[in-house]
Amino acid sequence: MNRIPEPGLSRAVLIGVSTYTHLDDLPGVANNLPALAEVVCGPSGWGLDTEHCTVVAEPTCLEQMLEPVSAAARAARDTLFVYFAGHGLLNQQQELHLGLPDSRPGLGRTAVPYAWLREAIGEGRADRHVIVLDCCFSGRALGSMSGPDALADQAWIDGSFLMAAAPETGVALAPPGERFTAFTGELLATLENGVPGGDPWLTLDDLYLHLRSVLAARNRPVPQRRARNRAGELVWGRNAAYRPPVAQPPSPPGSAPGWPEPDLFLDTTDFLHGLALARAISGRTQRELSERASGPLSAGSISRLLNRADLPRRWTTVETYLAACGIPAADMARWKAAWSRLKTVPAPRPAPPKSTRGRFKALLRAQPRKKGPAAARANTDGQP
Repeated sequence: MNRIPEPGLSRAVLIGVSTYTHLDDLPGVANNLPALAEVVCGPSGWGLDTEHCTVVAEPTCLEQMLEPVSAAARAARDTLFVYFAGHGLLNQQQELHLGLPDSRPGLGRTAVPYAWLREAIGEGRADRHVIVLDCCFSGRALGSMSGPDALADQAWIDGSFLMAAAPETGVALAPPGERFTAFTGELLATLENGVPGGDPWLTLDDLYLHLRSVLAARNRPVPQRRARNRAGELVWGRNAAYRPPVAQPPSPPGSAPGWPEPDLFLDTTDFLHGLALARAISGRTQRELSERASGPLSAGSISRLLNRADLPRRWTTVETYLAACGIPAADMARWKAAWSRLKTVPAPRPAPPKSTRGRFKALLRAQPRKKGPAAARANTDGQP
């Protein structure tokens, strides 16, 4: 499953409630939504078209929260991503409910049962479901995907991944003065900055393990996770902190250089970097490679090859170049297999224009914002 979702067949729904009548306001939630939407639609994330990423800000009733989820679930065929940030409440049966602006403390019936959100997600036929809950008691949702009763899993297809910002009895923080809530702020920072020492791509498991480590070190609530059938291997996007191995100096005569491993290339960028690394390991200049080539290969052709943004159409050019670098003939078949495999991988999506990036912030500004007696209160001790 270690691949990135197909953008045209995937959908995302980002739900957030930041203003409440009877509960403390959570101003960071209002900032979470546009920032996360930009990442989901950006080139470092899944690259969704903006019309495939629905932002539901300040839903005032059950229908406003669940209908967009149901519609996205029916449209998605690859991956469905659903995110909620706001207050989490428990009813008398200790079941998780998602807060609405008029929800009341201790009254789950004034909020949306998480089970109903799960039901809306299950209406579709997506291959994978990814759910992220940034609310108090969100760990209780994990019980909806596990447990001794086999019926608990029937609503979930293979490839489901759920990450909760807090344990089932814990709170999720919305620290005063911080732009985002604690969990989502760290999630956004990780997606922007990457995980040092990691692989070229970030999987959902990579994100989860890094968030656990960083949030625990900051003495903040530690997220929980539940995944089915290797769902954690689903790729979120490129790891911004990835640094390829440093090129080694030319090997002494008689020794075997540590050539790049073409089987590990995940996309065009990796393949082209491997070509450049092969030349660096060989220790030869472009002119020297041209002179060593067994076929037509000028220094200018090598320069154009190493500065391409896409894969060369002809394998013979690549083969001639690699042979001049000194790649053993026994390894050439693996390079050709990687070249053939990656020709079917879509090129990285360009960053959306600024006018598109601002769409989500404009959408939130256009949302009606409900104010009440608690609107001016700052949340100082958590995100119940």
